[in-house]
Amino acid sequence: MKIKNIFLTFISLTICSLSFAQKELTQHKTVPLSIGEKIAFESKILNENRIVNIYLPNGYSKDSLQTYPVIYLLDGSIDEDFIHISGLVQFGSFSWINMIPESIVVGIANIDRKRDFTFPTLNKKDQRDFPTTGKSDTFIKFIKTELQPLIDNQYNTNATKTLIGQSLGGLLATEILFKNPDLFDNYIIVSPSLWWNDESLLTYKPTLYTSKKSIYIAVGKEGKIMERTANQLYDKLKLQQKENTNLYFDFFEKQDHADALHLAVYNAFENIFKKKEK
Repeated sequence: MKIKNIFLTFISLTICSLSFAQKELTQHKTVPLSIGEKIAFESKILNENRIVNIYLPNGYSKDSLQTYPVIYLLDGSIDEDFIHISGLVQFGSFSWINMIPESIVVGIANIDRKRDFTFPTLNKKDQRDFPTTGKSDTFIKFIKTELQPLIDNQYNTNATKTLIGQSLGGLLATEILFKNPDLFDNYIIVSPSLWWNDESLLTYKPTLYTSKKSIYIAVGKEGKIMERTANQLYDKLKLQQKENTNLYFDFFEKQDHADALHLAVYNAFENIFKKKEK
């Protein structure tokens, strides 16, 4: 009987201990984990509400005199490329990596990327398959006259601006480079959809610029048209390359259209920003 009472007491104490531990666990507080902030604003040019996602370097302070380069990311929604590209920026700017300066990332969230990233097409199939397209002029104006001034006013930015675009975003980045080159200092163009409008952008005569530029182009194993046109873009830029332009090209044989971006941006950061060993 005595042994039974001891056993029952032990069981009761064990249950009480577990209950107490469970209670302690349930009292632990959870809070949201944030890697940046979001700006929602009304664009008068686009006549709609737009969202941009912002990654800020560790220790960023509005009251500080330190200023930062800005990386503008097309397809910059939370469920697109904003998080993993911001992760690359954070990793590359660690002091023990020192590949890229601490930078602000501006992820431009999409509403209708086919509309915003394409110029008008004469190709009947394109018109039929993508009926809302052809408004890139308006979107470029939005970037130039609304978005960039907003970011420069809101954050401690310096003059260095980088644009990252992939697929149709790469098409838009190429169009900006050709028509409004001084909007950005560095262009990272990955798997550009240069097939648009029967490859007409490749025949466009780019606007001349005098400022220093770094241009990185990459493509994966994405089929003859994508690979050929990316190479043609590189060759076109190579022909007009001057001392003020650094030009890079990568072909990723093991990547395709779906997964070339991450590796390409890493390589672009290394080529464009990494300090050379003395």
